[in-house]
Amino acid sequence: MTGAPLPRLLRYARPFRKQIAWATTCSILNKVFDLAPPLIIGVALDVVVKGKQSLLAEFGIIDPFNQLIALAIATVVIWSLESLFEWLLGIAWRNLAQGIQHETRMDVYSHVQDLEMRWFEDQSTGGLLAILSDDVNQLERFLDGGANEIIQLFVTSAVVTTMFFLISPEIAWLSMIPVPLVIIGSLWFQKRLQPHYSRVRETVGTLNARLANALSGIGTVKSFTAEMTEIQRLHAESLEYADRNRRAIMLSAAFSPLIRIVVMIGFLTTLLYGGWLTLEGHLEAGAYATLVFLIQRLLWPLTRVGSILDLYQRAMASTRRVLDLLEISPTIIDGEKTLATRDMEGSVEFKGVCFAYESRTPILHDFNLECAAGRTTAIVGSTGSGKSTLVKLLLRFYDIQSGMIEIDGIDVRDLRLRDLRRSMALVSQDVYLFDGTVRENIAYGWQGLDSDPAHWSEPDYEQVVEAARRAEAHDFISMLPDGYETIVGERGQKLSGGQRQRIAMARAVLKDSPILMLDEATASVDNETEAAIQRSLQVLCRNRTTIVIAHRLSTVRNAHTIHVLSEGAIVESGTHDGLIARNGHYARLWNVQTGRTHEYS
Repeated sequence: MTGAPLPRLLRYARPFRKQIAWATTCSILNKVFDLAPPLIIGVALDVVVKGKQSLLAEFGIIDPFNQLIALAIATVVIWSLESLFEWLLGIAWRNLAQGIQHETRMDVYSHVQDLEMRWFEDQSTGGLLAILSDDVNQLERFLDGGANEIIQLFVTSAVVTTMFFLISPEIAWLSMIPVPLVIIGSLWFQKRLQPHYSRVRETVGTLNARLANALSGIGTVKSFTAEMTEIQRLHAESLEYADRNRRAIMLSAAFSPLIRIVVMIGFLTTLLYGGWLTLEGHLEAGAYATLVFLIQRLLWPLTRVGSILDLYQRAMASTRRVLDLLEISPTIIDGEKTLATRDMEGSVEFKGVCFAYESRTPILHDFNLECAAGRTTAIVGSTGSGKSTLVKLLLRFYDIQSGMIEIDGIDVRDLRLRDLRRSMALVSQDVYLFDGTVRENIAYGWQGLDSDPAHWSEPDYEQVVEAARRAEAHDFISMLPDGYETIVGERGQKLSGGQRQRIAMARAVLKDSPILMLDEATASVDNETEAAIQRSLQVLCRNRTTIVIAHRLSTVRNAHTIHVLSEGAIVESGTHDGLIARNGHYARLWNVQTGRTHEYS
């Protein structure tokens, strides 16, 4: 994550080198033809003043009017070519900007999806959105306009300087004095601006995080009548953003006026000293006119350096953030072994597993658990005992510190992550539905997505309906305003908790994985919904490895084996009736939940 952002950007953009070369060529040719008219003006003045002794007469065009006609033809050709390459460079740079913007956004998004859950714990959604949208767009804006301006400024400097030294070296030395001053001043301003714009980009991320956080929790905000609190927080963040922008703007705004003073010196030098040389007969009138026009074409664009530099620094600050994110290496490495779901038995085993979240007390200590293929295994226990952690470890959202987790005798760390996670279907307490239709959310569990996103295939409508029927969701879906095409809203907010849960169950049914995991799937539903889920589970769990994580023991009473988890270790195992008869941890939890005792363990 080190180095200047521009070289890093060029290395990243290597796949676009042909488009970059073409766009750069168009910019160069456009500027070369744009600088030709001052030469034509100078030659035209030479024709008017010297007639048959003009420069063009040496090329065989003796008649002055014919010389002017030749200049007119040259003007049409030059202006046409200038216009052509202006059109081509506009297309080339804009297409390049759109292409790099698209690829960058897709690369960042794909890379972020490969990072482990531990990394997301330290990030804010708003900050990530700022990189994926605002920073990527800032880069696109620079490529769309700023890159062309920088190239043309260099071309102008090179062409005009060369012409000056060819026509009149004595004037060139004096007229070019402002150029190194502008370059040195630009580098100094760039060094001063860079940290300002880096802080501006960081503040954008913080501001977006504040907005995303407040909007995601709008129900909590309203229920606690905390609207003014959130407004005041946003007000403070927005003021901080404006203040940091103001400091950068004050510095960048001072650049152009200073450059104009330097530019004026160069122009006056050419005007006065060149005019004196012409009056004294040491310089032709046509050459003098050419130099006056050329110095203006060189020096006045230098006044744009301030705004170009401002755009460049904003783009490089964004580029640094984007590339820094791309260079973060995932710590959970994909395995190499493949696992075809159709060939799986579905046995799961934890062997001597030890695990702790970063900077926290260990949750699992030498943990052992066996979930037989085709059977239902339940894991119960009090809050914080480590139940849900088992699901996260099995899905490799996190990696264990020691021990082994096996599926069909294969260490999950040796399996391709895609194969591992496709072998399991998860229904959790915190159901996430995407803003779309009911049908689209159920179809999200479909296994028709190839490794290439372009090969996406959707399930048939009948398959979606059948999955909903098996999850006992079809009846309530049919009663929605638009049935399966009803929009559920962000996070499914237009549906009740029980409805969201049954759609999540249908999504898992459609995935049809050998292993089904229910993580507190009935914790937040009413008794009627729980009964419906229980009925659907009797069908779904048949000949399928099912792992049920539950706090409500009524959910697991029909499981083949129930394990009681306490402080990261299994303290009891057996069937519901056997554990009740044992009168241990499970029996006490059952008595509390059924109201037979007020004793809490």
